Amino acid sequence: MKLLFDFFPIIAFFVTFKLFDDQHEGILAATGVVIVATCIQVAITWFRQRKVENVHIVTLVIVVLLGGVTLLLNDEIYIKWKPTAVNWLFALAMLASHFIGKRTLLERLLGGGVQLPAAAWTRLNAAWVGFFTVVGIINLYVVYNFDTETWVNFKLFGMLGLTFAFVIAQAFYMVRHAIPQDEPEEESR
Repeated sequence: MKLLFDFFPIIAFFVTFKLFDDQHEGILAATGVVIVATCIQVAITWFRQRKVENVHIVTLVIVVLLGGVTLLLNDEIYIKWKPTAVNWLFALAMLASHFIGKRTLLERLLGGGVQLPAAAWTRLNAAWVGFFTVVGIINLYVVYNFDTETWVNFKLFGMLGLTFAFVIAQAFYMVRHAIPQDEPEEESR
């Protein structure tokens, strides 16, 4: 159920777009829907948990900003840049965590559930920096080389598929390098 809730805005965007014959009208309507859906998602999260994850806040700000500009200027390019902007912001945050603080951002997010050597956390975090950067580039390639319908399909299925495959690969890496609970962690990076 949580997975469906997490993907609610993108599913609403996709379904709304598919309801229109005209791609431009569809993307504008879908943009309005994704803004509202993301606001609803954040509001429900706040009312249920009395907190909202930074990921959702960043996504909300970018959706409202780029979606708002898309609707205001009647130009779909801004909403098409949203996945790249989000991915590159996450890449930048993860890259910065290599230099700020004692633990990488990924270790701060997942370290409570999994124990890995510091070097493994560094490699995983760097892999996510690369992944977010590449997915942002791929999004721009699709934006500038294919029609809007292809981009919408890529946004849902392509990006989701790439992310799922990457998460599975990361899980195998984490299992391979996990520290048993009774062994102390190495401090080498």
